[in-house]
Amino acid sequence: MTEAVTIWHNPDCGTSRNTLEMIRAAGIEPTVVEYLKAPPTREELAKAIAAAGLTPREAAREKGTPFAELGLGDPSVAGDAILDAMLAHPILINGPFVFSSRGVRLCRPSEVVIEILPSPLAEDFTKEDGEVVRAG
Repeated sequence: MTEAVTIWHNPDCGTSRNTLEMIRAAGIEPTVVEYLKAPPTREELAKAIAAAGLTPREAAREKGTPFAELGLGDPSVAGDAILDAMLAHPILINGPFVFSSRGVRLCRPSEVVIEILPSPLAEDFTKEDGEVVRAG
């Protein structure tokens, strides 16, 4: 039986697409959750961020989001307020998050996923931009 791996995936994001394909290249068909269509609950989001060793601020996406307009760049904005903003605007959740029995990671860059895959890449993987991730 293959070990369960879940990815919070955004198909419009190259990093997320590369991460998903690396998981598949390791022989694993993950559970794919399109988090922009099916956002996590506050508890799921908070647990994922903490399990990845991050703060809400570190897990927030700035590029292409209302991050700046919402004033989230202000260092005085608390983590709970950032979590609230992520729930109201799921595009603020940086991704992809990947979950396995070996841990949780925000896979930016995508090859971070290798740290928690239950099986290694069988062969080198070429990302969409041509960068090669070595198997092994």
